[in-house]
Amino acid sequence: MMSQSVYATTPKPRPIRAPKLHHATFMTMEIDPMVKFYEAVCGLQPIFYSENAAWLVNDEANHRIALLRIPGTVPPVDKPHSAGIHHTAFEYPDFDSWLDNYVRLRDQGIRPAFNMDHGMTMSMYYADPDGNGIEIQVDNFHDWGKSSEWMWASREFAEDQLGPQFDPDMLVAAREAGMDHDEIHRRAYAGEYRPAVEVPNPSFPDRWAEKIAANPELLRGVPFPHAAEA
Repeated sequence: MMSQSVYATTPKPRPIRAPKLHHATFMTMEIDPMVKFYEAVCGLQPIFYSENAAWLVNDEANHRIALLRIPGTVPPVDKPHSAGIHHTAFEYPDFDSWLDNYVRLRDQGIRPAFNMDHGMTMSMYYADPDGNGIEIQVDNFHDWGKSSEWMWASREFAEDQLGPQFDPDMLVAAREAGMDHDEIHRRAYAGEYRPAVEVPNPSFPDRWAEKIAANPELLRGVPFPHAAEA
């Protein structure tokens, strides 16, 4: 008689049908600069937009990023080194679109805090007005299945999950010299495009010290409605 599989009769620690990641929500003290940033960097447009909340989308969903200005919200303390979510990521389908987006933002004065070739992706990391991290990435294998296999099986990723930093302007120059995505990735992952000054750790800048110095009233937090009426 065949014994029954233990695995088959053991409750699984996951849903039978897994839900898909839909959106991220951020508490903020200022809606307008956050909406402006996410529209410029990620192409997210408001579905609903008010003084105290906004829901933004850049595809067919009803929203992908939500911003809430909740009464009582106060500035974070030492945000770059606090436990919690590190960044939210957005992916371009091809290298040229990804690099073109960098050039467009650079020409508007919006630059990434740091950039890394992780092996499976090339990634640029921006900080929004509140200091939340935003990753803009492109898959180096042009295929999620292949990049997933590389992460699981490669010695390189097992030994170093971050990969080298790179200077995106060097990537722009390499493309102008005729190199394609695969060649640029190979060289970046080999460390040929490292910036003159690398970001330690790497970590996002702390926006709040400067913001509070410019407006100490932020320390009082977002006012409650009755406080505004008093």
